[in-house]
Amino acid sequence: MSVRLYVGNLPQSFDAQELEALFTGVGEGVRFKPVVDRETGECRGFGFANVDDQKQAEAVISALNGRQFGGNALRIEVSERKETRTGGADRRSGGNPTPLRQVVNKVVHADQVNSEAPDPRWAGELAKLKQLLDNQKATV
Repeated sequence: MSVRLYVGNLPQSFDAQELEALFTGVGEGVRFKPVVDRETGECRGFGFANVDDQKQAEAVISALNGRQFGGNALRIEVSERKETRTGGADRRSGGNPTPLRQVVNKVVHADQVNSEAPDPRWAGELAKLKQLLDNQKATV
């Protein structure tokens, strides 16, 4: 089973062949892909490497995590899959995202409109205005 590794703290401009040489020095079969900016095409400072098995992943992490590359200390760790992250859904599966905060049931409209009641969408603003008017009357 393939293991995905996060490779972070990469310099903005680096030689991909030099980084590939680092990975192949640990073992064969390491495939790396940097994450690049869509507009500039430059590396965003991280990427992902795929290795063939867990033992090879551990070897890459122990050999290269913290190693200097292009003036930066590399950060290499096992990548967290999207399914295990909280606060979102996997885009490919089309699942519903998990809510980031508790849902509050608010009434924004009603079938029977009470003409004397304020519109609930503006109730907070109306309360602030009433408070300001009351404060102005009290100070005069």
